[in-house]
Amino acid sequence: MLKYLLIVALCFYSISSKAQEAITITGQILDYETQESLPFVTISIHDESTSETVTGTITDDDGRFIIKDLTIGKYKVHISYLGFESEDRKIASGGLNPIFDLGKIELKPSLEALDEITIEGKRATVNAALDKKSFSLSDNLAQSGGSAMDAMKTMPGVAFDQDGKVVLRGSDKVVVLIDGKQSSLTGFGNQKGLSNIPASNIERIEIINNPSAKYDANGLAGIVNIIYKKEKQTGFNGDVGLSFGLGALSKRKPDLETDLGSYSVNPKFIPSLNLNYRTKKLNYFLQSEFIVQEALPNNEFTTRNYDDGRNIVSQVPENRKQFRSIITGGIDWEISDNDAITFSGMYDREKHIDTSQVAYINQDTGLRNRYYTWKEEEITSYINASVNYKHNFAQAGHYLSANAQYTRGLEDESYFLNDSSAIRVGRDMTNIVAIEHTTSLSADYTRALKNGRIEVGAKARFRYLPVDYTVDRGNQSIIYPGLGDYSEWSENLFALYGNYLLEKERFEVEAGLRVEQTDVSYELDPENIYYPTNDTYDYFELFPSLRFTYKLNDKNKLSLFYNRRIDRPGEPELRIFPKYDDPELLKVGNPYLRPQFTNSVELAHRYNWKSGSLFTALYYKKIKGAYQRIYSVDNSNPDYDIVNRIYENTGESSNAGIELLFSQDITENWKIMASTNVYRNAIDAYQGTLLFPYERIFTIKESSDTAADFKISSTFILPWEIEAQLTGLYYTKRNIQQGEQLDRSSIDFGLKKSIWDKKGEITLSASDLFNDFGLKQRIEGDGFKALYENYYETQIIRLGMKYKI
Repeated sequence: MLKYLLIVALCFYSISSKAQEAITITGQILDYETQESLPFVTISIHDESTSETVTGTITDDDGRFIIKDLTIGKYKVHISYLGFESEDRKIASGGLNPIFDLGKIELKPSLEALDEITIEGKRATVNAALDKKSFSLSDNLAQSGGSAMDAMKTMPGVAFDQDGKVVLRGSDKVVVLIDGKQSSLTGFGNQKGLSNIPASNIERIEIINNPSAKYDANGLAGIVNIIYKKEKQTGFNGDVGLSFGLGALSKRKPDLETDLGSYSVNPKFIPSLNLNYRTKKLNYFLQSEFIVQEALPNNEFTTRNYDDGRNIVSQVPENRKQFRSIITGGIDWEISDNDAITFSGMYDREKHIDTSQVAYINQDTGLRNRYYTWKEEEITSYINASVNYKHNFAQAGHYLSANAQYTRGLEDESYFLNDSSAIRVGRDMTNIVAIEHTTSLSADYTRALKNGRIEVGAKARFRYLPVDYTVDRGNQSIIYPGLGDYSEWSENLFALYGNYLLEKERFEVEAGLRVEQTDVSYELDPENIYYPTNDTYDYFELFPSLRFTYKLNDKNKLSLFYNRRIDRPGEPELRIFPKYDDPELLKVGNPYLRPQFTNSVELAHRYNWKSGSLFTALYYKKIKGAYQRIYSVDNSNPDYDIVNRIYENTGESSNAGIELLFSQDITENWKIMASTNVYRNAIDAYQGTLLFPYERIFTIKESSDTAADFKISSTFILPWEIEAQLTGLYYTKRNIQQGEQLDRSSIDFGLKKSIWDKKGEITLSASDLFNDFGLKQRIEGDGFKALYENYYETQIIRLGMKYKI
């Protein structure tokens, strides 16, 4: 009862992370009669509310000027030059467009000297943009010392599923970018590395629910953009850090009787080193982190109740010993005043050893049906090399950029399986080696206009993933025969986009179109007996995006969005080779899986005041061809009770809801944030056919349910300049295909203290204090019901220290 009272109490205490955007005004001044450029023309910016000059500059030899770092708001630009008539230009900035290019402004000669004209404008004090929500990680204490995944846990609308995928507004179809680009760390179509990106290296995280045509079309729920810190100080600088933690301090449910059980009080040792050296033209950077830990990434309890009266419970604890190193480095080179190039690379290698002893207990008799022991040895590595080039034209906001990157991902996974039961004593071994090659080429052109900008670009991406599968079969092997020894999957994508943005005093418009041609092929070993043919298909699709924003007044904005997007299954969803960590609840992909398409509309409103804001959004998404894991009884082996978990397209579904985000600075030392996302999932009835390991029908019942996420947090400045943060989360139950996911909650706490004249920093954080954030699902399949409980490691205490060099 105490934890729920704390969650309710936290509704009155939370923290806000607000982003203050700056704008740039630029242009060129010409003589009206001679069309020659005019140097030394006075450009002044005036504030309407105070009648005072905000800032100013003069034109250069080419008549050009640029004024940076103005806060968003309404301005008028006053242009004056001795012997010429003055000119005025209006600027209305609301955060949508950061650069205003006034173009060529012609001054007419005058015989009269003009008095100085004062032009008034009003500035907004808070970013009022509705296209994205930006959160600074310097304000995130409760997850300090953790990963990007830990930091995102408290962000509005963000959750995670049992596989570690990001869930936005109830959907896991999310694209994760790093500095605006897809990366080997976060994968292409999934979120592989979020738990291993140190939050200390991140400046901010952006959540974009309605991305423009400039972004790739995948991700129906939106985009999460992780912005790395970039040191701007010249000379040598950086920081060194060390974090120590303990995880899984308590157990939600007693382990089933085995010799090993599940890991608890798991030690974690994480040193990090970030270095930067900047000269006038060059910037060298290096970021590194090393993770040595014990962990419990999965702890799956499954209770199966069959229609014939059998009741079986099992536990699969994934006890992990892990070493991981992530090293990122590169060089920024300013070739000239208008040209810059960045060479960067990343090496990420992980080795982990997972061990598990799995007991299958008959609940009616209390007898153990079988005793299953397995050990997994896995090495994964990612090597990424990229080149980014940018050319700035003479006008601010007018540039051409190009990017090329190559990623090689390796997965070498070996399972050693030891099965013991009344009917079988045997050992099997499987090995999968998958090497993913991804090459991406893109170019983007942007030009600022007087009241907006245009963006056009092109992209080509080539992915090739061969998989080799080796099986060493033991006595009465549980490994499915006839899978073959290899598969080869490839995807070629070609895209063009155009995006136009117009920002006026009372309204804003952003409209774009992305065109994508995609070719996919999946070649299977001819010995595979489950899928009769290779799979090859291609599709050409249009992905429009539209936003219209009306400015009710300086503090209120109303926006209407429309987006069409796609989600393509990745190799893990397509892989034909099963995962044998639980041979009675077997996970396997589907090479015939097809993409899903989404149409979404949203109406959003934002109200800003001096010390806070309120964001409100109403949204509706219609998904066609949705794909999910389907639970289905497998009777291919009469000696064992097997349930397959196979990816399948499951027809249509929809998602509609309302999102609220409230932030307020109560006092100088107390900030709060409260957010909620209430939505209704509607799943249409559907019937399909499974092909593995034999052909059979599966059904999805029609269902609808209303669910909600509540997040509340508060930051205080305590005596001795100690910062404290308390965060609470509560997710209600929600419907899923074939059942429902039950409610869960978490309370997190963090402290931060600067030391050594603010060159050092000590952090203490505790996540999921009551150990309530595990996942529970009730499943109703054909011929059985199941309760799935995954009490993986969510309870972690960390102590960290960082020192600035």
